[in-house]
Amino acid sequence: MLFDLRGRGRRRAVRVIYAGLAVLFGSGLVLFGVGGFGGTGILSSLTGNESSNHASFSGQIDKYRKLTKKEPSNPQAWEGLTKNLLHEAGGEAYVSASTGAVTSKGKAIYREIAQAWASYISLNPPKPNLELTKLMPRIYGEGGLEEPAKAVEVLQLAVAAEPKSASLYGELAQYAYKARNKREGDLASEKAVALSPASEQARVKKYLAELREHPNPASEKIYTTTTNGKTYTGHLNAKGELAANEVKTTPSTSSTSTSTTKKK
Repeated sequence: MLFDLRGRGRRRAVRVIYAGLAVLFGSGLVLFGVGGFGGTGILSSLTGNESSNHASFSGQIDKYRKLTKKEPSNPQAWEGLTKNLLHEAGGEAYVSASTGAVTSKGKAIYREIAQAWASYISLNPPKPNLELTKLMPRIYGEGGLEEPAKAVEVLQLAVAAEPKSASLYGELAQYAYKARNKREGDLASEKAVALSPASEQARVKKYLAELREHPNPASEKIYTTTTNGKTYTGHLNAKGELAANEVKTTPSTSSTSTSTTKKK
């Protein structure tokens, strides 16, 4: 249940703050080609034709599941399983068509994808499938398995394969900062800036500097609002409202104010 701030103006102020952060970080995701499955690769190719291909993906998944059990040391078998699971994960049963959120079934198939990928990489393929490598960070990212350190490991493989990609280094910096690995993030940020067009370098540098300080803006910031003589503090949810289980209430002499403070 959400905590409903009294007074329409208070709610609007908090939402504006949250929306501003969303724009800031969303623009960075567009800049680096980072974000949901709608961007590039296997899953975006499924948009609009998932239902017609669903049966074939299921058949291929069953085929490769059996093959991995029969030949657990066969990297091609694990690669095939990972790829077809990623195809399947683009279906409406796994990602809500209305909200874009991953469903409970989606989380389950994401876990299987991660396990298949881990088995594939553990066999040390000489050239890991680059298409899959670029997609895996989304599985480990926000809304997915929430394992940014795993995304960092995958992106390290990606930049090794494409060492002149500013977007991949930007994505690596993003996940490194989310994983609290500032050293890796700083190194990747330097590369992202250096590889970006001269006209974009200042913008990239500024964005990554903001990301370094606030890698998870919604969860890291504590928002404060005062109404009816009481001050309410807590974290925002996706709707820009203070969640009931996060809210702390203290008396206040101030009647109306809204501010934000960084979580220590």
